Amino acid sequence: MADGPHIPDEAETRARWGGFAWTEENRAKANAILGRYPKGREQSASLPLLDLAQRQVGAETQTQGWLPVPVIEFVARQIGVPYMRVYEVVTFYTMFNMAPVGRYHVQVCGTTPCMLAGSDDVLAACKNRGLIKGGTTPDGLFTLTEVECLGTCANAPMVQVNDDNYEDLDYDRTAAVLDALAKGEHPAPGSTIGRHTSCPEGGPTTLMEMVDANHDYRGEWEKVGG
Repeated sequence: MADGPHIPDEAETRARWGGFAWTEENRAKANAILGRYPKGREQSASLPLLDLAQRQVGAETQTQGWLPVPVIEFVARQIGVPYMRVYEVVTFYTMFNMAPVGRYHVQVCGTTPCMLAGSDDVLAACKNRGLIKGGTTPDGLFTLTEVECLGTCANAPMVQVNDDNYEDLDYDRTAAVLDALAKGEHPAPGSTIGRHTSCPEGGPTTLMEMVDANHDYRGEWEKVGG
């Protein structure tokens, strides 16, 4: 798995983020999030508020975003719970970053289906583009992390880059995605071999009417059953 990320010195972090506050746009979003939950249940908003905070940090730093301790404390104060109640959420979910990351956070799945399908080749392509597990490239573009299952086993191997999944990868296709990102392009997410969602390679073989539109099979099934 990945080497541990480098968390900045606390004094440095507090100097930069100690005055964190919502932007006007995010304040409205935060109020809308809190409005979903009844009085006394504000802790239920910890996940979406942490995500919003991480995205704001990302926007301010031109990265994928992370959660400095003062920002976590800010969220805890907003929902009226001890810091530890929010910190334990941050440390449980890998969607939250406890240390700075690059503009593109490349998370390579190394769990069994992806490993058997060639995740070592994906990691090799990353390595040959200068990405090191647990580190950020000197230009600040890429952070590489090896993670557990990302839930796209049928299209293994895959990586998640920020909010997008890239699937059906091999060495060359991984390199192509990284090269496009480095140029400021946004390669189309999903399968890199053109398959639709998780259909079989070559296209679907059953429920063909569902490929392009919703289809109600109940009438046909009733005829078969009758």
